[in-house]
Amino acid sequence: MRLTTSLTALAIALAPFAAHAADRKKDEEAAAAPAPVPPPTVSVTKHKGVFGGQSIAYTATTGETYLNDKDGKPAAAIFSTAYVRDGGDPKTRPVTFLYNGGPGSGSLWLHMGAFGPKRVVLPDAKDDGAPPYPLVDNPESLLDVTDMVFIDPVGTGFSHTLGGKDPKDYWGVSSDARSISEFIRKWLSENGRWASPKYIGGESYGTTRSVALINELEGSYNDVAVNGIILISTILDFAAPAEVQGNEMPYILNLPSMTTTAWYHRKLPNPTATVAEAAAQARAFAIGPYAAALLKGNQLGAEERASVRAELSRLTGLSEQFLDNANLRVTPGRFYKELLRDRGLTVGRLDSRYTGIDYDRAGEEGDNDPSFYGIDASYTSAVNSYLRGDLKYATDRQYVTIGGVRGWDWKLEGQGGRDGEVYVNVAPYLGRALRENSGLRVFVGQGYYDFATPFFGAEYSLNRPGFDPARIQFHYYDAGHMMYVRQEDLRKLSADVKAFIRAR
Repeated sequence: MRLTTSLTALAIALAPFAAHAADRKKDEEAAAAPAPVPPPTVSVTKHKGVFGGQSIAYTATTGETYLNDKDGKPAAAIFSTAYVRDGGDPKTRPVTFLYNGGPGSGSLWLHMGAFGPKRVVLPDAKDDGAPPYPLVDNPESLLDVTDMVFIDPVGTGFSHTLGGKDPKDYWGVSSDARSISEFIRKWLSENGRWASPKYIGGESYGTTRSVALINELEGSYNDVAVNGIILISTILDFAAPAEVQGNEMPYILNLPSMTTTAWYHRKLPNPTATVAEAAAQARAFAIGPYAAALLKGNQLGAEERASVRAELSRLTGLSEQFLDNANLRVTPGRFYKELLRDRGLTVGRLDSRYTGIDYDRAGEEGDNDPSFYGIDASYTSAVNSYLRGDLKYATDRQYVTIGGVRGWDWKLEGQGGRDGEVYVNVAPYLGRALRENSGLRVFVGQGYYDFATPFFGAEYSLNRPGFDPARIQFHYYDAGHMMYVRQEDLRKLSADVKAFIRAR
C-alpha cells in the first residue's frame, strides 16, 4: 500500500515535467514543420493597345500557379503573365506559351523585348548605359493573332518551390519540361482553352525546353497536341558544338558565324554585297574543303593545307600566320579576341556586332561579354517596373533574370550511352513529334551574328534524316542571339511569327 502511494505521489510530482517535455516536443515539431503555404498571389488588370494595326482590349493576368506533389500538396509556384484578348473565341483563338532559356533565365527577354504589349527601348549594338530606360507600347506584339502566356520556370523570375521542397527536383532537362507541361495542362483547364490552337516557343535553351516539352505533351496517350513550335536562337544538339579535344564539328559549325562577323566589321577582303551571300560561301567551304581537311588530321598534305588556310583567312579576316599557329582550328573564344585586335576591341558572344574594350587583350580570359552587359540592366529595370507598376503585382521576392539555377541535370530520361553519360540531343524528340502529329509545324529564327547558338548549328541539327523539311521553316536576321534588340529585326521577327501562326 505504501509502495502504491509512493508511486502515485511520484507520478503527480513528475507530471508537470512530463507535460513540459511533451509541450516542448510539440513546439520543436511545429518549428521543424514547413510553414503553411499561403494561397497563390495573382493580379488581374484590363488594358487596351494597338497591335498589328488593330485596336485590342485585353486582360493581363500575372501571378502564381501552384503545381502539386504526388500527395496533392503544393510543391512549386510557377509565375506567369497571360495576355488574353477580350471576347476571343476559345475554339479558334490561338494561345502561345513562351519562355526564355539559360537554363536559369526568366521570360523577361521575349516578354519585354519582343512579343509583350510593352517593350524596353535601348540603343542597337551599344551599351545600354544607366537608367532611365524608356518603356513604350509595342505594336509588334503578337496579340493581334494569338493570346500569350509568358512562363518563368522554377528558380527564375518569381517562381519558386513551396513547403520545403527541393528546387533541384525541377532543375533538369526532363524534370523542367515535365513541370512546364503540368503548368500548361493546368492553365488550359482553368481557362477553358483545350480546344484552342496551341503554340509553344522559346529562345536559346528555351528551344531545348520546347523540344523536351513536346515530348512531355505529345509523347504519351494523354496528348496535348500542338500546332506549332517557335524556336528562336536554336540549340538542340549539345554534342556537335562541344569544344572537346578530337571533336571537329565545332570548327565547322562556327565558321559561317565567323564569316558573317568579319563581314559586319569590314574585315573581309573583297566582301560580298550582303551578309547572306557571305554566309552561303562559308557554309559551302565549311562542309566541303574545310571539313575534309579537318577530318584528315595529320594526313593533311602541305599543298591542301596551304589552300585551306588561305581560304580560311579570306573567310574569317584572320591572318594565315594566326591560323597556322592554331592548326586551322580557331575556337570562338580566340576569335572574339583576335578579329579586332588591331583596333583594341573584342566582339560579343551573344551578338558579335557589339564590341568591348577587354582588360586582357593578350589572352583568352578577360572581361564579360559586351553583348550581354550591354543590355541586362535595361531588361531587369523594365520587367520589375512593369510587373510591379502597370500590372500591379505585389511581392517581396526579387525577380531572377538569369542565373537562378544551379546543378542542372543534363541527363535525358531513357537516353542510352555509357553509364548514361552522353551529350544531350533533344532533336530526335522533334523528329518523332513531326512523324506522329501531321499538323505540327516548326519555325526556326536565327541571327547571323550569334555565337551562343550559331545558325549553322541549328541547320545541322534539323537537316538530319528523320525530319520533314517541308514543315520546318528557317528565318534569318541581321542581329545576334536576341535579334529583336534591332528595331528592323523586331518588326521582321514579329511579322514572320505572325505569318507562321496564321498559316495553321
